[in-house]
Amino acid sequence: MSGYIQESTKLWFCKHCQSFGSVHFQYRRKSLKFQSVFILFNIIFVIFMAIIYFSSALILGTDMALIYWSSNWIPFMALVFALAAFDCFYFANRRLYALLEKEDWPALAYYLEGRIFRQGKFSPRLVRLLANTYLVLSDSLGVMSLENKIAKAKPALIESNALVFGIARILGKDISGAIRFFGSRLNSGKPGQRQWMQWYYAFALFVDRQYEKAAVEFAAMAKMNNGVLAGLSAFFLDSRILKSLFGIRMGLELVVKEGRNCALQALPEKKDWDRKIAGISSEIHTAVISRYIEETGQWLYIKKDDAPGRLRTKAARTV
Repeated sequence: MSGYIQESTKLWFCKHCQSFGSVHFQYRRKSLKFQSVFILFNIIFVIFMAIIYFSSALILGTDMALIYWSSNWIPFMALVFALAAFDCFYFANRRLYALLEKEDWPALAYYLEGRIFRQGKFSPRLVRLLANTYLVLSDSLGVMSLENKIAKAKPALIESNALVFGIARILGKDISGAIRFFGSRLNSGKPGQRQWMQWYYAFALFVDRQYEKAAVEFAAMAKMNNGVLAGLSAFFLDSRILKSLFGIRMGLELVVKEGRNCALQALPEKKDWDRKIAGISSEIHTAVISRYIEETGQWLYIKKDDAPGRLRTKAARTV
C-alpha cells in the first residue's frame, strides 16, 4: 500500500507545483514554462501601457496628453512598480522554477535545503515545497528531519503542514507513529484540514489492522456533510472493513447505506463528483489516495439496481 502511495505522489508532483507568494502555478508538461509566462506577462504589460498612452495622445492630442500624464503619473508608476516587483520575484526564484521545470527532484531538494537550513528562510511556501519534494523522493526520513528542525525554528509550520508530516509516517511504515500524530490533532487546525486529519487517522488505523477502531472513525465520517469524505468513508467500510468484522456486519451495512446517501446528497451526479475532485486534486493529501478516490467515484455512481457490495470483492483485491 505504501508503494502505491509513493507512486501516486510522484505522478502528482510531475503535474503540480506549489504556491509561490500569492500566485499558484499549476503546470503540465505540455503547458507554458515559467520563463515563457514571465516573458509573455512583460510583453502584455508593455503593450497595454503603450495602448493607453497612444490612445490618450490620439484622443487628447500630444500636448494635452503630456499635461494629463504629468498630473496623473501616480497610477502609472504604481503599475510600473508592480511589474518591477513581479520581475524581481521571478529572478529571485528563477533557479527554483528551472528545477521544477526539469523535474530534477534531488537537485530541488538540495536547493531548498540550502534556502531553508543554511540561509534560515523558514517560509511557509519553501517548507511545504521541500516536504512535498521529500515525499516525491520517497524520503520519509527527510520529512521527519524537516519536521524536527522547524519544530525548533518555527513550530507553527508543523500544524499548517500536518497532513504532509502525517502521510510521511505512513510512507515510512511508521503506522503507530502516524496514528499518534493524527490522533493528537483531531481537534486542531482549520475545518477542512481537520476533517482530512480525521480521515487519515482512520486510514492509519485500517493499515494497522485495527479494524474495529477504524470502523468507528469511518462510520462517524460517513455522516459528514463533506461529500468526498463521506463517500470515501462509506466506500472503505463497504469494500475493506466489512469483510473483516462479521460480528457487526449488519450495523455497518446500515452505516454504509447512510454514508452513500450523504455523499450522493452533497454530490448528486458523477459530474459533480468529478468537478469536486478536480478542485482538490492539486493537494497532495488527495493525490496520494487518488486510486481510492477513483474507486469511490465508481462505487457511488453505479446503477441504482446494482448493490454497493458488487464492487467490494474487486476493490478488496487492490488494497
